Amino acid sequence: MNKRLGNRIAACLLIFMGMLMFFSALDESAIMDELAHIPAAYSYVSQSDFRLNPEHPPLLKDLTGIPLLFLNLNFPLDVPAWITDVNGQWTMGSLFLYESGNDPDQILFWARIPVMLLALLFGWLMFQWVRRLYGEKVALFSLFFFTTSPTIIAHSRYVTTDVAAAFAFFIGIAGFLYWLAHPSKKTFLLAGIVFGIAQLLKFSLILLIPLYGIIGALWIFLFHLEHLRALPSFGKKCAHLLVHELKFLGNLLIIGVIGLIVIYTVYAFHVWNYPADLQIRDMKYNLESVRFRPVADALIALSDIALLRPLTQYAHGLMMVINRGTHGNTTYFLGEVTNNGWFSYFPIAYLLKEHLAFHLLTLFAFFLFLRAILQAHEKSLGSLLEWMRDNFALTASVIFIVIYWTSSILSPLNIGVRHVLPTFPFIYLIVSREIVRWVHQTPFTDPQTFKEWFVSLYHIFIKRIPRYLIIFVLLLWMAGATLFIFPHYLSYYNELAGGAPNGYKFITDSNYDWGQDLRRLADFVEKNNIQNIKLNYFGGGSPRYYLGGAYEEWSSAKGEPPTGWFALSATLRQGAWGTPVREWKIKPEDSYDWLRDEEPVARAGYSIFIYNLDEQ
Repeated sequence: MNKRLGNRIAACLLIFMGMLMFFSALDESAIMDELAHIPAAYSYVSQSDFRLNPEHPPLLKDLTGIPLLFLNLNFPLDVPAWITDVNGQWTMGSLFLYESGNDPDQILFWARIPVMLLALLFGWLMFQWVRRLYGEKVALFSLFFFTTSPTIIAHSRYVTTDVAAAFAFFIGIAGFLYWLAHPSKKTFLLAGIVFGIAQLLKFSLILLIPLYGIIGALWIFLFHLEHLRALPSFGKKCAHLLVHELKFLGNLLIIGVIGLIVIYTVYAFHVWNYPADLQIRDMKYNLESVRFRPVADALIALSDIALLRPLTQYAHGLMMVINRGTHGNTTYFLGEVTNNGWFSYFPIAYLLKEHLAFHLLTLFAFFLFLRAILQAHEKSLGSLLEWMRDNFALTASVIFIVIYWTSSILSPLNIGVRHVLPTFPFIYLIVSREIVRWVHQTPFTDPQTFKEWFVSLYHIFIKRIPRYLIIFVLLLWMAGATLFIFPHYLSYYNELAGGAPNGYKFITDSNYDWGQDLRRLADFVEKNNIQNIKLNYFGGGSPRYYLGGAYEEWSSAKGEPPTGWFALSATLRQGAWGTPVREWKIKPEDSYDWLRDEEPVARAGYSIFIYNLDEQ
């Protein structure tokens, strides 16, 4: 396959993904996190003030805020949420979107466009990177998996940092590997800049620091392997490695300094109009529960130095995220509810939320890899190290996947399969490479005799046909499932879970119900001429704005509505009915016991259950 054809196919896949993202987002309400991110985004670019949403770096929000500058919006600056509250992001979100005369749907539309464009850029860069490593076909397979992933499509349409984090890990790792393979002043500077940009997209990118250390140390060892073998003594081998490792650590430090300059420059803009006394006040409040008191206190003290304010603000957000990660969050998972997390949460979420066909390909790729190891002529540590050296991008990918998944599984912060999105591109690379190798496998790479030519032709034109058919059916299955679930990508569950209609039984929140279906509920209310509907809603939309006078706020503690229509978000429903475990408790008045015997008559999308209590 030539490069031009590969580019055309890649463009078609990205256009396909772009259309799915764009049209599926048109009727979706603000999800929970957008209520905080969008007012913060607009305040950054219009006010140069970082008082809102400090627990996330600003770069993604800057991008989403830029289109809003051209909409002539009213941003309230005379309200307590802005003037006196500490991080009044949720209140500002409600005021900015729904209570200031702005059009919330117009704001959502334009704020989401940059995230979609970032996702398309992400796919294109991934395609180019994989193509340079392993060729056109592996790159196209990887891009196909990327553009048909319901998880990636779902989170590429919202003003959140999840796809941005995946993009940041990708450019951070790819840029670092490129510098290692092509060392020069240009690639060294690029690695530092990319590292800084990555830190500005998500605080979890701090993981790049130990990752760079591990990958870089392994690179030095593997690419000095032949020289080490030639050295006569163990002491000389250690001395040789030590010299090069120290030189590498020096370079790594400079990369960090370059990244820090990038971080400082961007944060300097964002604290320009952020009053210093408010910054210190907010830091004291937000870091009050931090366990590392000496660090928190030193950070607050350093914020008194004007020149250090950008860096202390960055560290402020980083400490907030680290502190939150140790506390967990309340989650419904497989019939249970707790804030302490489960070790099986992310593996099961990944198993149920990604295509079953892709899981089958992953298992087969793993089988092929194991078979290749068992059939290798040389089974020794030396041959394994040589393979790792010759396939260093794959080696680095495996290291990253193992480290990231391990840290995610051990964390009590179970926030959805979106948390492990950064590993997806590297999983796609590994699976694609093994599948392409299997499809194009032939016993003779350079046939010399008539018999070898005959056998090669048999493998190319006859034996490969069943392999092509198997792969075609699996890819068609994936593409079909992606089209079939349109436009409800956030609620997608694969066949193992019984599809999207049953997904709420397994995991909710950002895996299923994040508030995206409120506008669909409003359409249901209008279509059925409903004059009053009691609602308990989870999300970033405003029921009063979309339902108007028909809306009546309700909760379990108010008791059973006597008659009429009632609607309940799946996240709240399952959270009330789940079994509390590990010291978590659910108050009897919050358990919706009176609703357990009622059957919903409809759903808004998949995530809001609708009851007609008059018909029960």
